[in-house]
Amino acid sequence: MLKNHVAILINESLNFDPTADQHRAIDCLADYVTNNDECGIFLLKGYAGTGKTTLVSALVSVLDKMKINSVLLAPTGRAAKVLTYYSKKSAYTIHKKIYRQKSLTDDLGLFALDRNMNNNTVFLVDEASMISNYSAEASVFGSGRLLDDLMQYVFSRKNCRLILIGDTAQLPPIGLDISPALDSHELESCYNMPVKEMILTQVVRQNQESGILMNATNLRCMLADEKKGYPVLFTKNYPDIKRIGGAELIEEISNSHSEFGLEDTIVISRSNKRANKFNQGIRNAVLYREEEISSGDYLMVVKNNYFWAQDIKEMDFIANGDIVEIVRIHKYMEMYGFRYAEVTIRFPDYKDIELDTMIMLDTLDIETASLGYEKNKKLFFTIAEDYADIRSKKARYEKVRDNKFFNALQVKFSYAVTCHKAQGGQWKSVFVDQGYLIDELLTPEYYRWLYTAVTRATEKLFLVNFKKEFFPDENEI
Repeated sequence: MLKNHVAILINESLNFDPTADQHRAIDCLADYVTNNDECGIFLLKGYAGTGKTTLVSALVSVLDKMKINSVLLAPTGRAAKVLTYYSKKSAYTIHKKIYRQKSLTDDLGLFALDRNMNNNTVFLVDEASMISNYSAEASVFGSGRLLDDLMQYVFSRKNCRLILIGDTAQLPPIGLDISPALDSHELESCYNMPVKEMILTQVVRQNQESGILMNATNLRCMLADEKKGYPVLFTKNYPDIKRIGGAELIEEISNSHSEFGLEDTIVISRSNKRANKFNQGIRNAVLYREEEISSGDYLMVVKNNYFWAQDIKEMDFIANGDIVEIVRIHKYMEMYGFRYAEVTIRFPDYKDIELDTMIMLDTLDIETASLGYEKNKKLFFTIAEDYADIRSKKARYEKVRDNKFFNALQVKFSYAVTCHKAQGGQWKSVFVDQGYLIDELLTPEYYRWLYTAVTRATEKLFLVNFKKEFFPDENEI
C-alpha cells in the first residue's frame, strides 16, 4: 500500500526515533499525500522543539524520491530562506509564487493572482501563523486577502494539496486575535473544505537539554493554561541562555558579533522607539560607526517597494521586512524636503543579489513603522509640482509614481527590530529586551510576544534587563 510505503520512507529519513505525536503525524501525512480521493487542507501545527521542522524536511525528501511534485512557500524572504536551509529544496515567498505583476499599461504597480500551472502538486507553506486574510494594500496584491488568494491559487488545479505549517503560540498577524491560516474552524467555514489537523506537543529528546526550548515550552504551557502574572524563566544550568543587565549589553553584543557574525545577531524590542535606540547604540558603541550610514551596515526595508526590483527574476518586488546590506555608498542628496542616498545593496536572503538603488535617510530613526500616510502624501504632491506642465492629471501622477525619489526604499537599521519584524526568521544569537513592563501588561498577548521572541534564537539567548520577578528561584544580578 502506497501510504505505508511513504510512511516507512519518512521514518527512515529521520535520524531519531519519532515521538508518539510524530508517528501519528507521519501516518496522517502519508495518507494525505497519497490518497487520490483525499481533498481538503492539512494543518501541521507544532510548538518549538517538537520536531516539526525535521518532519517537514523528511516529508519533502520523500516526496522528491517518490517523484511527487512539491512547492515550498513562506510568508517572508527570511522565512523562505530558513525553509530552504532545513529542507534542502528551494522555497519561495507566497507573493513571489502566486502573484504576477500586471503590465504597466494595465494599472501601474498592481499584482494579479497568477495561474497555477501545477497539477498533482503538494504545496507546503511554513510559518503560516503570519498569513493574514486582511491587507491594507488591497489595491496592490490580488484581492488583498492573502489567505483567500492562496486557497484559490492552490485548488484551481487538479489534485493539488495544501499543507499549512506553523506554531499557534506565536504572534498572530497584526490586528488579529487568531492566526486564520492555522484555525481549522476558520478554514472550514470560509472555504467549505475538510481540514485534517495534527498538533505536535512532545519535545523531542535531542532538544530537552536546551534552555531556549525549555523556556519556550514553559511559556507556551502557561499560555495554554491561561496563567497570569510574571512568566517563570530559568537560566541556571543552561549555557545557551543568559540573563544580563544594561551594563553588560555592549560587551555581549560585541562578543556575539565575533562568535556568530553581524548577520546572525539581533536585538528584539517591544517598540520602534526602543529599536531605534538600540540601533544607534550598537552602531556607535559596538561597530564604531559615526557616519549616518556606512558600507557594511545592515538595513531592514519597512515598506513594500515595487519600483527597483521589477526586472529581478527572483524578487519582482522588495518586501516590507527584507534585510539588505549596504555594499557601496555613491552619493547623498536632499530633495523635496527629504534626504536620500544612492547606494548599492546586497540581499542576503535572495542569493546575495546586488542592486543599485536609492534609500530614504529620514526613515532611519523615525518612531513609526515607516514614513506614514501624511508624509508620503506630502512627498507625492511636492514631486508632482515638478510635472506641473503636464496637463493630464493621470499622466502627471504616473510621472510621480515613476520618480526615483518617490520610490526610494524606506529603511531602518536591522541590528534591533520589533518582534513582528523578526517573526519568521531565526538568528544564532538573540537579545530580547524586556522594555517597559507593568503588571497590567502581563496579558496573553505579552506571553505570545515573549514566546515568539525567545524562539527566534537557535544557539544563544540573552534576556536583557528582565525584572527579578521572572526568576523567582534565582538571585538578582
